[in-house]
Amino acid sequence: MAEHHYDVVVIGAGPSGEGAAMNAAKHNKRVAIIEDKATVGGNCTHWGTIPSKALRHSVKQIITFNTNQMFRDIGEPRWFSFPRVLQSAQKVIGKQVKLRTQFYSRNRVDLLNGRAAFLDKNRLEIRGHKSVETIHFKQAIVATGSRPYLPPDVDFRHHRIYNSDSILNLSHTPRTLIIYGAGVIGSEYASIFAGLGVKVDLINPGSRLLSFLDDEISDALSYHLRNNGVLVRHNEQYETVKGDDHGVVVTLQSGKKIRADAFLWCNGRSGNTDNLGLDKVGLEPNSRGQLSVDDQYRTEVEHIYAVGDVIGWPSLASAAYDQGRSASSDVVQDEYFRFVDDVPTGIYTIPEISSVGKTERELTEAKVPYDVGQAFFKDLARAQITGEAVGMLKLLFHRETREILGIHCFGDQAAEIVHIGQAIMNQEGEANSLNYFINTTFNYPTMAEAYRVAALNGLNRIF
Repeated sequence: MAEHHYDVVVIGAGPSGEGAAMNAAKHNKRVAIIEDKATVGGNCTHWGTIPSKALRHSVKQIITFNTNQMFRDIGEPRWFSFPRVLQSAQKVIGKQVKLRTQFYSRNRVDLLNGRAAFLDKNRLEIRGHKSVETIHFKQAIVATGSRPYLPPDVDFRHHRIYNSDSILNLSHTPRTLIIYGAGVIGSEYASIFAGLGVKVDLINPGSRLLSFLDDEISDALSYHLRNNGVLVRHNEQYETVKGDDHGVVVTLQSGKKIRADAFLWCNGRSGNTDNLGLDKVGLEPNSRGQLSVDDQYRTEVEHIYAVGDVIGWPSLASAAYDQGRSASSDVVQDEYFRFVDDVPTGIYTIPEISSVGKTERELTEAKVPYDVGQAFFKDLARAQITGEAVGMLKLLFHRETREILGIHCFGDQAAEIVHIGQAIMNQEGEANSLNYFINTTFNYPTMAEAYRVAALNGLNRIF
């Protein structure tokens, strides 16, 4: 049995693992990263962020083609199957894997394939296809990610019942689809399938869509999903999910029954901590398989860290990169450590959503004297040119100091637009001000110009 010694061992080659390994390697640590899949990238590259967003982009292009009058002059509307549209996503995955594999090679990080399990507080066992190795480490970073939570009373082996990972293996385009769970993933897939002409029932166990969003943005999403043919059912819980040769019947606790060609489960995720041998080091995950950490990303075992989806919130690839890098910063004691809590949302529905900072509800409850500046995309020249007139940018600011308190965007390129405001919000003191957008010249025509329009709109409300 081969034995190896490392300063830092990272378990999992997804975004958080990559961020941790790269930063440790840059500080001349001897680093190994362990991945139980054949290729690097984690859930983000293979089953989550990359394929779903590539899929969404293709569907959005199809919608543009089928609804743009200019294209109607050269041909009739086209129908595309789900597997065909998914092919474009596979190309992106291949490019991402190649790029990320090169990162490890270029930075001399040892990439070890196999399943890792702790033997004790300073040793790991790696079981590969044909070998077993023992790894000695000074510090370990658990970055094993998450997988869809699968309730035991739903038969996910049935060929018409899918979860948010296995849906990427769908080999046909259903005419009707039931999506259970109206969180970020469920809402995104509802948009994607509706864009392909599938009749979607979106079952939401809660009372409103994405309740963490600003109410106005949540309402806008509800409207546009319904406008695109999605039937949203709030405050519903499933009783049974039964598949047969022709479809799936979902019986709800309210007594309703719904039938569709296929069923997609999008309700919760579980941390990948089983089979890690955590009991050997005195760690115990919660009921969802997640590890608790302190404000330095350390677990209860001081030299073992955890980052990314395996620690829960916010379960975003963007945050995972930074969490991994920050945990590694604590290991190498550099000046870049930060606890990641300032995370913009990026929700790739059609239209997309992004926000950062406080919502109107939060500011009202806190009795903060705020006001609102709005810019509607339909009034922006760039949006009129591109035909993407749906959406708005909303700035929430303190009416006395003009400090920017929240930024909420709904519409084309929302996840890009929000970062301009985020940069200003992160400035200290008087530099975080509505005045920046009033006194700055923006390129014209651009979507960024929405900040100037919204700021002037808000200025007009102050008296």
